[in-house]
Amino acid sequence: MEFEATFGTDAPVIGMVHLPPLPGAPKAPDDGAAAMRDALDRAAADARALDRGGVDGIMVENFGDAPFYPDDAPKHVVASVTRAATEIAGETDLPLGINVLRNDAEAALSVAAAVDADYVRVNVHTGSRVTDQGVVQGKAHETIRLRDRLGVDAGVFADTDVKHSAPLSAEGHSAESFADTAERGLADAVIASGRGTGEALDSEALEAVVADRDAHGLDTPVLVGSGVRADTVADVLGVADGAIVGTALKEGGETTAPVDADRVAELVARADEVR
Repeated sequence: MEFEATFGTDAPVIGMVHLPPLPGAPKAPDDGAAAMRDALDRAAADARALDRGGVDGIMVENFGDAPFYPDDAPKHVVASVTRAATEIAGETDLPLGINVLRNDAEAALSVAAAVDADYVRVNVHTGSRVTDQGVVQGKAHETIRLRDRLGVDAGVFADTDVKHSAPLSAEGHSAESFADTAERGLADAVIASGRGTGEALDSEALEAVVADRDAHGLDTPVLVGSGVRADTVADVLGVADGAIVGTALKEGGETTAPVDADRVAELVARADEVR
């Protein structure tokens, strides 16, 4: 994918649509039809609010489905995410990304192919991580080949030092390093995050990721994937090539709350001051 051409800027702000529990999830309403309708209504409303607020792209994920399947979401989950993504695509022309939690890259790419999405997020693309779902194994070799077979141009945005996890590797070595993820894993962008959802990434850690990228002579974009707020986005974009923002754009700064268009506009305005 052409990163800057896709977003219309070299430093995009991507807003999150966190889907509520989908049919079949433990916290979903017992009435599956009602659960689906709630998810679609929320997805559409959040997409409209993000668009009005001025973000450069949208990422949708099945955030409400905890506890997550490690790397093979059931067919009903994939179908629900596809339907929600279709709803979002009908509300806005913004570039659309797909993430199927916890780490179902095959599902994400399949949804992207079905709805003509522009990119997918893969939390563990290379190496292995110890997570609350157990050991999650990167499958870059399968993901990149599947993209070719499906004939889609969706970018693969892959995490490094994945949040809510720890590396499964000897100290001093990580198979999830920037070079392995971007150079050997062929990721189109790399996402650096804090330790968990909504947690900020330390500035020194961000600078280290960018330095690692530069040391390998790569030009792969670096996005910050958690903890970006209106009062920090300018500093973040002074180092990184973009930001994926969820919690800070929600009513009251609560991750599971609806998107607040005014909070979106404030953060985007701060971002525009430095780009």
